[in-house]
Amino acid sequence: MEEFAALLDALVYTRSRNAKLKLLADYLRETPDPDRGWALAALTDGLNFPAVKSSTIRNLLSERVDPILWALSRDFVGDSAETASLLWPEPDAAPTPPSVSEAVDALAQMTRANVMSELPKLLDRLDANGRYALLKMATGAMRIGISARLAKTAFAQAFGVTVEDVEEHWHGQTPPYQPLFAWAAHGEEAPSSEGIPLFRPFMLAHPLDETVVDMAEYAAEWKWDGIRVQLVRANNPEGLGETRVYSRSGDDISGTFPEVAASLPFEAVLDGELLVRGSHQGGPENDKTQGGAASFNALQQRLGRKVVSKKMLADYPAFVRLYDVLILDGENLRELPWEQRRARLEALMPRLEPEHFDLSQVIEAATLDELAAIRERARDDAIEGVMLKRRDSPYIAGRRTGLWYKWKRDPLLVDCVLMYAQRGNGRRSSFYSDYTFGCWDGDPDQGAELLPVGKAYFGFTDEELKWLDRYVRSHTVNRFGPVRETDRSLVFEVAFDSIHASKRHKSGLAMRFPRINRIRADKPAHEADRIEALRGMIRD
Repeated sequence: MEEFAALLDALVYTRSRNAKLKLLADYLRETPDPDRGWALAALTDGLNFPAVKSSTIRNLLSERVDPILWALSRDFVGDSAETASLLWPEPDAAPTPPSVSEAVDALAQMTRANVMSELPKLLDRLDANGRYALLKMATGAMRIGISARLAKTAFAQAFGVTVEDVEEHWHGQTPPYQPLFAWAAHGEEAPSSEGIPLFRPFMLAHPLDETVVDMAEYAAEWKWDGIRVQLVRANNPEGLGETRVYSRSGDDISGTFPEVAASLPFEAVLDGELLVRGSHQGGPENDKTQGGAASFNALQQRLGRKVVSKKMLADYPAFVRLYDVLILDGENLRELPWEQRRARLEALMPRLEPEHFDLSQVIEAATLDELAAIRERARDDAIEGVMLKRRDSPYIAGRRTGLWYKWKRDPLLVDCVLMYAQRGNGRRSSFYSDYTFGCWDGDPDQGAELLPVGKAYFGFTDEELKWLDRYVRSHTVNRFGPVRETDRSLVFEVAFDSIHASKRHKSGLAMRFPRINRIRADKPAHEADRIEALRGMIRD
């Protein structure tokens, strides 16, 4: 556990991607099994200990330190695990730290009935760094800037294998990944995936930005505003099939969308956009956009639900708009050029239920300027831009320059007033970096109320973050636990992709992907936008 704690400590203070990769690769190479497998799972959110929650830590500390000291310290530090690790009473004797495997076993055996007595036994065996690592691992709240992709890249570097091969085998394994380490570190056979509906990494796109492409070499499709999914069906040796629906991050969401999982009748791996049925959202009569999908706000009613009622299935029927086919009837098509895969995808559509599948249309445009004009006219609420795919491109995991591009619609912009601020997490735990902002519900000169319309925590530079933190601290007028209310004087120009009616918010509005576009310290707060203007941006 000491080595894992040292790794976490080093990662927290390391900003360079290459330096993080080296730290991780060295740890994976030098740490024995199964500790390195459990550590890898902890870093990539592969562990879950239901008995240990943030409230558990808070309750444990309230028995050992003054509650006011805890509250003040937690507010200052901004992270429960770090605060608890520093405030925890040091043991009388030198601690004998557990290994990562011992800690995992102990945490896995804890229940809500015994966690208050068993967790302290582990904490007493660790120093402050070890306690921090243990609590981070136990609660699953690492937040140290390590993505699953970065961890897989480090794994590949550690053992001299390709990231693509690591991605291919990763999702069939469970912690502590010993068959994966046996293959990569010791040259044994790669883990078998026969008969298992495994996730394959998605091919991703680069932003188009200033890139100029020849439309003779690229095909254009709409970029739909749902969630990117992969449908995988595999048959076991007995001929019994199983279908899973995976999200972009490789999470199994089959239970949330059972009607989609049940609708793929043959062995295949399909790439598409999960959407909810809705009416076509208008636009000019000469628009050639493909309708049938509701806004993301409608899809959001289904996301994250463990139990899906019959009413939910009826009110928000899900379907997949297909983009690509990776594997079909046991044949791997990923090395084929996009044009050939597209032809295979079109040919298989009659084998699928129209209720649950359709095909993302290709946009006919001879030049990039013509495509830009089509993109500008599109006002379907389920469209967030266009995709450009090189016609001869194979399907390659991750982002490869020159193959696929995404060209999002220009964001909507409004001026909002900062209302509340809260500290961030990880390296931002000392800064007020999460901002809630609002717009005027009427004329501010006539006493109109400022209503919250969104919350954002990115879009600004590190220097701007420092400035904003100082601003919040010097303009606080009230405190609500970790939240500071500020005077209504600072204006943000906020960018967002779309806005929808919402019964869950006092303003009646919900923004999609809000971010801070500019800090408008020059603009008086009473000149910020009004709720009426935002309502006018809703596309019914």
